[in-house]
Amino acid sequence: MKTLLRLAQAAGVLLAMTAAAVADEPLKIATSAGPVGQLAAFAAKLARDKGQDVKIVELSDWVALNEVVNSGDVDANLFQHATYLAIQNKQRGFNLIQVDKVGVIAPVGLFSKKIKSLDEIKSGDSVAIPNEPLNGARGLILLERAGLIKLAPGKGFSVSRFDIIENPKNLKVVELDPAQTYRSLDDVTLALVNITYLIPAGGDPKSALVIDRTVDDGLVLRFTARPDKKDDPRLKAFIQVFNSPEVKHFIEEKLPAFIPAGFGSLGARALSSEVDTGSREESASEQKAGVSVLIQSEPKP
Repeated sequence: MKTLLRLAQAAGVLLAMTAAAVADEPLKIATSAGPVGQLAAFAAKLARDKGQDVKIVELSDWVALNEVVNSGDVDANLFQHATYLAIQNKQRGFNLIQVDKVGVIAPVGLFSKKIKSLDEIKSGDSVAIPNEPLNGARGLILLERAGLIKLAPGKGFSVSRFDIIENPKNLKVVELDPAQTYRSLDDVTLALVNITYLIPAGGDPKSALVIDRTVDDGLVLRFTARPDKKDDPRLKAFIQVFNSPEVKHFIEEKLPAFIPAGFGSLGARALSSEVDTGSREESASEQKAGVSVLIQSEPKP
């Protein structure tokens, strides 16, 4: 009996030592390079000022960003929304989860170097969209909401170019790597570009002909981790730092194209949408349906 007691005590000591060792290790957060990486780095600096050791690991491969979390090489990542995460979990056999409501929304927009208004689009012009299914669908949906095409109804983010049922200008839809759509603007008339790629490439979000600022819970970029990491005290402490007025102010001042979501007392709020086409107010039914914000920018100089 005494032997069992000593073994139990030894096991308890070992577990305590292991927990203490983990607590002493730096928290590792993987993120994408560019504006989201800048945001994570800013929050990490705030955390370090408060005495927490946080290491930011920037990766350019979106698949690798989830693989390093799944393998335990890092504790969590910040780069993706729930819609993309669900696809990755299904396709790659992950079981990753979002660990908090706080995050940020990265809009997408239609950009051009050849025209200053959608009215200038000619028959047969080329339009580039991402070849990644989810963001490709966002591109097609935005083209439809801009009045350029019509899609088969009811498919949501599962829509593809094969679901175009009306194309009055006979636009040629070109699918490219998401990181290349901005660079394709020298060759195509119009391209769907995610702000996370636009800014590092030197683009200006204000130059968008149309920008989609859909405020939808499924599009909020949030911290993602394995289920066994969601209650890690280090991760909870860092998210508490992230969910602060300082970080929200950083987004609004340094990353104005991005939309803060779930900060402070707004953490559990329902996300809704508005439409501003410059001609009418959105109806209550459209708000409930989550219609995108379509903002026609001023003509580019």
